Amino acid sequence: MPEEIFDVVNERDEVIGQAPRSQVHARKLLHRAIHIFVFTSRGELLLQKRSEFKDEYPLKFTSSASGHLSAGETYDEAAPRELREELGIAVPLVRLQKFPAGPETSFEHTVLYRADCDLPLKIDPAEVAELVEWPIAEVQRRVAAEPDEFCPAFRVLFDWFCRM
Repeated sequence: MPEEIFDVVNERDEVIGQAPRSQVHARKLLHRAIHIFVFTSRGELLLQKRSEFKDEYPLKFTSSASGHLSAGETYDEAAPRELREELGIAVPLVRLQKFPAGPETSFEHTVLYRADCDLPLKIDPAEVAELVEWPIAEVQRRVAAEPDEFCPAFRVLFDWFCRM
């Protein structure tokens, strides 16, 4: 399978070039990503534990779905694609907030989306090891007690979400 190509961007999120995924990550080049928080009708947040095969943060909890933008792709195009790829669903998304790239977001300009869904999910085992549904208070408790069990970018997004 050919390596993914990402847009490389500057601090203003303007495209300044393109590079393969491995180079972008190795050189900590600024690039783009999306995260989606999926909530059940019971108000629980769906979290995924990343697959053991992931090159970054394997077996750590993160957003319901997340991923990089492919070269030339917009945030609003990437979000539903990642939702389909990782969870096998297509539901309306609400754009919540954009976060600047930096070490705490893995050098990714990141847009956070929200979805509400009780549909059956079809996970991609190459992407997702496990899914859990926890009330917000339980996620807060777990993040506070064991922050290293959660991806750094998720902690930034979740902290913002809890304060909004």
